[in-house]
Amino acid sequence: MAQQWEVGSTTGECSTSGKSLAEGEEFYAVLFDEGSTFRRVDYSVDAWPGPPEGAYCFFKTRVPVKEKKKRLLVDNEILVSFFLRLVDETELVRVQFRFVLALILMRKRLIKYDGTKTEGDVETWRMILVSDKSVHEIVNPQLTDDQIEGVSEQLTAILHGDMGEWVEQADDGDADSRADGQDDATD
Repeated sequence: MAQQWEVGSTTGECSTSGKSLAEGEEFYAVLFDEGSTFRRVDYSVDAWPGPPEGAYCFFKTRVPVKEKKKRLLVDNEILVSFFLRLVDETELVRVQFRFVLALILMRKRLIKYDGTKTEGDVETWRMILVSDKSVHEIVNPQLTDDQIEGVSEQLTAILHGDMGEWVEQADDGDADSRADGQDDATD
């Protein structure tokens, strides 16, 4: 039969000196058996006296380093600018990108969904940009799982500052469409 004990987490300071333990800093943790629980006492490396009398066990460890959020390169204004620049795009990859970007803007409450219309096989969402009340028609490209993954990779690259890959992919797509005799909508 397994028993469970509660062990407290680090207080973040040395019990002897009162010194704060910094992220990544090594320290000693000592556990004292108190029946159904363990009492934990932490010591900085400099204040470590060796194992104290009555200690159940001790170990050397490090203060965990908090994961830092990746800072996005773009702010809301830039996202809206991308969205507006893609308004006349007809190339599939850019239509898909604009649709996913619209979903992000909707989540951030920068645009509002105002309805859907369907003509033939094409579903178009009517959205209103909150900042200037302008109305925008966004084609729902009915993305497959693979397409969602591709657009997500492009968005991640852009939002984290690696636009070169997206521009390269988009330019490759432009070259392919021109080879098929189609013009790029931005020319």
